Amino acid sequence: MAVKRAVKARTVDVTFTLPADVPASSVALCGEFNDWSAGNINLERDGDGSWRATVTLKPGRSYRYRYLLDGERWENAWQADDYVPNPYGSDDSVILVE
Repeated sequence: MAVKRAVKARTVDVTFTLPADVPASSVALCGEFNDWSAGNINLERDGDGSWRATVTLKPGRSYRYRYLLDGERWENAWQADDYVPNPYGSDDSVILVE
């Protein structure tokens, strides 16, 4: 007789940040984890002025992402784990989630 075991999917909270001196009035986090939507993960100013958002992701893989400043300018993460070319002639930031 086979025994079924329920395996709970483990997740990790990942905080994405940009420095306070990024010239923008709004910052959206867009990536594979939200189908590149600019409307559902917005970074907010922290007490020190830096931009910050925390996202729950599944570990054991990498995710491409970028920041959209003021709805019109793309910015890569300054401390990404890697950068890979995208089909638009620029690079995407990559984060490795363990």
